[in-house]
Amino acid sequence: MNSRLLFSFIIGIALLAGTTAQAQTRVPARRPGAVAPRPRPTNMGAGMKDGLTMKDGRIILTELGISNPTTADKKLLNGVVISTTGLVTATDGTAIQMTEGDMVSLTGRVTTRRSIVVADSLTKVRSFDLKYPGKRKQMEEDAERKAKAKAKLAEDKAKIAEKRAKDKEKSKR
Repeated sequence: MNSRLLFSFIIGIALLAGTTAQAQTRVPARRPGAVAPRPRPTNMGAGMKDGLTMKDGRIILTELGISNPTTADKKLLNGVVISTTGLVTATDGTAIQMTEGDMVSLTGRVTTRRSIVVADSLTKVRSFDLKYPGKRKQMEEDAERKAKAKAKLAEDKAKIAEKRAKDKEKSKR
């Protein structure tokens, strides 16, 4: 009797464990003929555009969202050649050395890190203006008003100091 109870207990635990594992691995139902979504390719930097980028002193080639370091010189569509050291040689023979963060598109357009930062900051300003219309203008007006008040206060202090100096001079005479 005792062994029968033990055997029933073990079977019960095995069945419970099987149902929980089965519930966790269940695939969601799909419509007939539907295609499973394609997994997105991962790359070294989230949101990197296609092209060649100087990162950590190496040239990283990103194509179709997949990034890999370059192992040989790369010739682009317009004839521009980029070496593994980051030397960009145009078709007319001019050469430019890429620095950290610079990018060259697959069509051969060179973009410096500074221009990327400027474009990003302009984008942030535009998005702020869209999100909070009139807020930036109001902030500029407030800053101008505060600057005028500060200048007036400094002017008043200078007048008071000048008046004190004159009063002191009169009292000495």
